[in-house]
Amino acid sequence: MKRHTALLLAAGGSTRLGRPKQLLRIGGVPLVRHVARLLLATQPDHLVVVSGGADAAVREALASLNVLMVRNEDWQTGLASSLRCGHQALAQSGLPLLIAGTDQPRLTERHLRALLEQGLGDKDIITSYGEDGRGIPVLLSPITQGRIENLKGDTGLRQLWKNEQAAPVCVNAPELGFDIDTPEQRDTAVRNGWIDPD
Repeated sequence: MKRHTALLLAAGGSTRLGRPKQLLRIGGVPLVRHVARLLLATQPDHLVVVSGGADAAVREALASLNVLMVRNEDWQTGLASSLRCGHQALAQSGLPLLIAGTDQPRLTERHLRALLEQGLGDKDIITSYGEDGRGIPVLLSPITQGRIENLKGDTGLRQLWKNEQAAPVCVNAPELGFDIDTPEQRDTAVRNGWIDPD
């Protein structure tokens, strides 16, 4: 497996859901810990976890894992500030960066390894959900990481690929198009056995 670093975005306030999605459970394990374990299984040089809205609870959920915790004081401004915060903590490692979030209950280690196995030099590798769009998890090249500092607001990584010359390579995973942002989506995930009932 190629050398890389990893970043877990866990700073959101989950306002639409009405509770921290990071703390929903899969098999009795908080979702943020579940995803951190998946990322650690890819053997990154470092795993940075960016917290914010539920900082204390997220830290408690990740106790004993080999992660570097960073609190984003500006988490309410949107995703871009968490990306910048996490990237700064990695201190310009020069390695590809594997990024995941905490709202895709169907994410598996296989999905993450599929991105790493593409390994196409300076190309970014992203997940395609099919008609539902594309997004995380992603593997960012060092060149693209250099543009993270310019991101603003809540549109996140999409800003990085507006230029066709920087078009990423897609790995298809339509099942990851489902994420948990609302109570209705949480209920769907429970019915399908993707997360635990309360």
